[in-house]
Amino acid sequence: MPGEPVWQAARLSLGTASALGFARFAYGLTVPAMGRDLGWSLADAGVMSTANGLGYLLGALVTAAVAGRMGTAAAFRWGMVLTALALAATAVSGNFAVLLVVRAVAGLTGAVVFIVGGVLASRIAARAVSGTPITVYFAGSGLGIVLSGAAIPALGPHWRLAWLGLGAVAAVAALVSWPAARVAGDGPAASTGRARVTRLWPVAVAYLLFALGYITYITFLSAVLAAHDATVAQVTLVWTALGVAVVVASAMWSGGRGLATLLAVLAAGSALALVSAALPVVLTSAVVYGATFIGVPAAVTTLIKDHTPPADWTATLGAFTTVFAAGQTAGPWLAGVVADRTTPAATVAWTAVLCAAGALVALIPHRGHR
Repeated sequence: MPGEPVWQAARLSLGTASALGFARFAYGLTVPAMGRDLGWSLADAGVMSTANGLGYLLGALVTAAVAGRMGTAAAFRWGMVLTALALAATAVSGNFAVLLVVRAVAGLTGAVVFIVGGVLASRIAARAVSGTPITVYFAGSGLGIVLSGAAIPALGPHWRLAWLGLGAVAAVAALVSWPAARVAGDGPAASTGRARVTRLWPVAVAYLLFALGYITYITFLSAVLAAHDATVAQVTLVWTALGVAVVVASAMWSGGRGLATLLAVLAAGSALALVSAALPVVLTSAVVYGATFIGVPAAVTTLIKDHTPPADWTATLGAFTTVFAAGQTAGPWLAGVVADRTTPAATVAWTAVLCAAGALVALIPHRGHR
């Protein structure tokens, strides 16, 4: 069937919905309620996001070995199951140390899902001689944001219910995506290879700057809105619009020049939120952000697919995800510290400046295997 590769990628996209939309980005929606209930500062909230990033970093480091031992499909499937369990476990305790551990576990399993899912989508794309499966795969994160944005703000202070709900939906996603992880030629041997980063170093540096910057916008967006007394309906509208923009715009972006364009537009869209706290301006900022940020990992994955041998995709994507994880680990904490000493809006400025720098670096020519 002509549409089978796209349909398979669509089911795999539930991986990015869980690993990114739920395990990474939905946390930003719970920050106001968790902060009030548990007495957190913005720096505390940033540390919690950093713990998730550290777990993500560890996951990126071990994914190639895990996939090499289990096979890519098995790593994806069990990563989905463990991510669902970690999300539900976030509701168990309000103890800061316990939450740090649980958020780190969610980051670790989410990284495994993200990386091996990207490899599976790349194999589907190679078989279909089309990049569409890759963009469809990454669009799943938008679905996760839409579902989170539509439900979590309405729960108000009941952040534990939010995490239990996310765990339940992620469990359903694991079941639905399970059969889609079967790709011809998969197995432990298919996951061997070596990382090829040196010739794509401008892409790696741009990815690092992106990771340092992008995550602070979505982590602290709800906190910025709360500081301006936004209503539940307004928060829901902003987040839902952001998620829809991810899904709709995912097919627009690919290629190396696209990476620089994405980062430049992302920087401009983030900066819009600094212009005014008026709902139309913030909504426009969120839509531009949503329409661009997930295109960056999609563009990087496409570059890896186009410029490295298939045998090296897992190792190379794992190496790039390690760079990405290092950036998004440090970003929220550093931005939170700055915001505590200035205003919550500093987190938005952080995103705009670093993504603009990444756009400039992405323009540097790179060399890769063809």
